Amino acid sequence: MDALTAAQTAARLGVRTETLYAYVSRGLISRERGAHGSLFDPLEVERFARARRRVTSPSHGAARAAGADGSPLAVIDTDIALIEDGELWIRGIPIDELVAGEGGPPRFDAVVRWLFARTELPAEDAPPLERPDSAAARRVVAALPVAAGAFSRLLAAVAALAAEDPERYDLRAETVARVAPRLVAGLVDALPTVGAEREAKEGPAPDRSAEDEHVAARLWPRLTALSASPDRLRVLDAALVLLVDHDMAASTLAARAAASARAHPYAVVAAGFGALDSALHGAVSAAVHALLRQVQDGEDPAAAVATATRLGGAGIPGFGQLLYPDGDPRARLLLRRMRETSDPRARAALDLADRVTAVVHARTGLHPTIDLALAVMALAWDMPADAGETVFAVARSAGWCVHAQDEYGRAPLRLRPIGHYVGPDAADVQRPGSNAR
Repeated sequence: MDALTAAQTAARLGVRTETLYAYVSRGLISRERGAHGSLFDPLEVERFARARRRVTSPSHGAARAAGADGSPLAVIDTDIALIEDGELWIRGIPIDELVAGEGGPPRFDAVVRWLFARTELPAEDAPPLERPDSAAARRVVAALPVAAGAFSRLLAAVAALAAEDPERYDLRAETVARVAPRLVAGLVDALPTVGAEREAKEGPAPDRSAEDEHVAARLWPRLTALSASPDRLRVLDAALVLLVDHDMAASTLAARAAASARAHPYAVVAAGFGALDSALHGAVSAAVHALLRQVQDGEDPAAAVATATRLGGAGIPGFGQLLYPDGDPRARLLLRRMRETSDPRARAALDLADRVTAVVHARTGLHPTIDLALAVMALAWDMPADAGETVFAVARSAGWCVHAQDEYGRAPLRLRPIGHYVGPDAADVQRPGSNAR
């Protein structure tokens, strides 16, 4: 087989040529020096590509269409998130630095503004996201059945917010940068608060100040009746930052496909919601929450894990992120942020998670994912089982809008794939009234 050039190899791996040469320098892939530059063995490149993505080969030798064996259908350029060598980078900044900041943790609001402004670093003193007049969205959400989950409320809210925004069809980059913060803030404001129980549990809520205007502080009373201490808000804010984007996740691909067809930002977010609200994506933390509650109620951790695995049918919920074979850095960072609090509720929930993690790791070698960390946060602070999905949806809606802004500048409908037909031949189909035997 003909050798691949450095450019061809980098394209196959979905990395820059600088990253490719970093792999060479670390001995991860070999090269031969040719008269016109470096050359790479295509079979070695293929093995390396599959090892990096932890792709499982087909169970039989028959040829398959692209993507049939779990390999990527396409590589989509993005300058937002990079997942490489077990680490997550957002706009060139490691996620741990983005959460930590220089003079303290940057608020989620600052990160959202930074993603659109493309400045060097998030501003530490960035103002809260603009709050739209979401009265109609609140009325629509209030009209839903009492038993409606938070995700159903978010779906209703995004449609109502779109109806109120006269700029929704303006897809210019500068307009999207204005619309997106309003959209994210409007989703939060449309959710009902759990404030009715607050005074009975912990006394009157403190007076609202400028501090309370940021997204984490506004979202908190919509997740729990417990008071929002600075430590608790730092954890929730960190969760929002950690979830803002994650390369081409299923929901992000859905959002970009909608943007490719020139859907407006609210419709893009609705498309993302459709893929996020799924058992193998945004809803995983609810399954982990149920697992932790079983252990909290006295179930043996091993038995609880076995039950959760059997019910889920897709591995152990909250463990084993394929893109991070050595552990999800988002889980590590959020759990660390919880450990840094002096909150006894957080410590109790973390102890439960540690017991479950010890059993899973001893038997499978798998590490926790961000879904486990979200479930621990929800369990610690009396949030509903779907609270992790709500936090996920609010945070990722900002990332989807950034992807949409980028997609609007590219060729329309470029993400419309071509189907590989594998059905019966038209000549073989027996039609009504046919005499064919």
